[in-house]
Amino acid sequence: MYLAAETDLGAVLAHIEQLSPELLVLDSIQTVAAGGTDGVTGGVSQVREVTSALVRVAKRRGMAVVLVGHVTKDGAVAGPRTLEHLVDVVLNFDGDRHSGFRTLRAAKNRYGPADEVGCFQMTDKGIIEVPDPSGFFISARAAPVPGTCVTVTMEGQRPLLGEIQALVAPSSAPAPRRVTHGLDSGRVSMLLAVLQRKAGIKLHNREVYATTVGGARVSDPAVDLATAVAIASAASEAAFHRHVIALGEVALSGELRGVPALERRLLEAKRLGFDLAIVPEGSTARVRGIKVIESPSLLAALELLHLRGRPKRHGVESPGG
Repeated sequence: MYLAAETDLGAVLAHIEQLSPELLVLDSIQTVAAGGTDGVTGGVSQVREVTSALVRVAKRRGMAVVLVGHVTKDGAVAGPRTLEHLVDVVLNFDGDRHSGFRTLRAAKNRYGPADEVGCFQMTDKGIIEVPDPSGFFISARAAPVPGTCVTVTMEGQRPLLGEIQALVAPSSAPAPRRVTHGLDSGRVSMLLAVLQRKAGIKLHNREVYATTVGGARVSDPAVDLATAVAIASAASEAAFHRHVIALGEVALSGELRGVPALERRLLEAKRLGFDLAIVPEGSTARVRGIKVIESPSLLAALELLHLRGRPKRHGVESPGG
C-alpha cells in the first residue's frame, strides 16, 4: 500500500504512471484540484475535470478507482451532482452514530443491480461483515414482554427481521410527548390516530415512545402493523406469543394493505423460528412450517392477539400458539 498526500491532479496522475496500481482510493474528491481549470476546489468544473481524468485513466489501464466524497447531513453526496453522473457505481456507507451497525447500499450501478445491501459492524478490531444480520435487530428473551412486536423489513432484496418496541405512559401535559427512534415520526402519529379512532385505544392523554432494536432505521410501510401492535400491547400491558410476526401497511381507514415480497419475508421469519404470521387479507404467499393468518383490518389483527379490552396477564398466547 502506497500513501501520498496530494491535492493536485497532476501529481496524482504522475503517481499512477510511476506505480501502475491495481486500485486507487482518492479521499476525497472534493479536495483535489486540476491545474488550468477554472473554479474553486470542489466546485462543479473542478469536480467534473478531476473525475473525468481519473475515469479516462481507469478505463485505459483497467484499474479500479474508488472516489470518496463528503456527504451532507441528509446523507447525500455534497456539492454538484456531476460526480454521481460520471461514475459507474455510487455506494452509500451509513449507519446510526450511536450504533456499531453499518449498511452499504448501492444508489447507482451502471452494470448490475442497485438493490443489494451489505451489512457490517464496527468492532475494536475494525469493520467486520455481518453475514446474517437479522438477529442483530431483535432482542433475546425467554418470555413475551408487553410493548414489542417483530416484523420483517426489506433492505433492497435482503429481508431483515426487526423488532419494534413501544412504551405508553400516563401524562398530565396538555400535549403528551410522542418520541420515536428509527421510525418515521409522521407515520407513527398517523398510526396513533388510527388506533384511537378505529380500534378504540385511548392515546390522546398518554405519552407514547416507539423505537427499533439495534438502532435500525426503518421506512418500510410493511412495519405499520407491527408498530401499531407494539403500541396497543404497551397500552393494554398485554403480551402475546413471542413467535408471532406482523406484516402489513395500515391505511387511514384501518384496513390492512398488502406488502411486496411477502413470501421472501415469511421464509426469513421461518428460518429464525417464527411459526405464526399475521398478514393482510388477500395475501397468497404461503410457506410450509409457518401458519399464516389473514386479517382485513388493524382492529381484526388486534382482536386476534387479544389486545383490546382489559389488560391480559403477561404471556397470553395468540391463536396457533
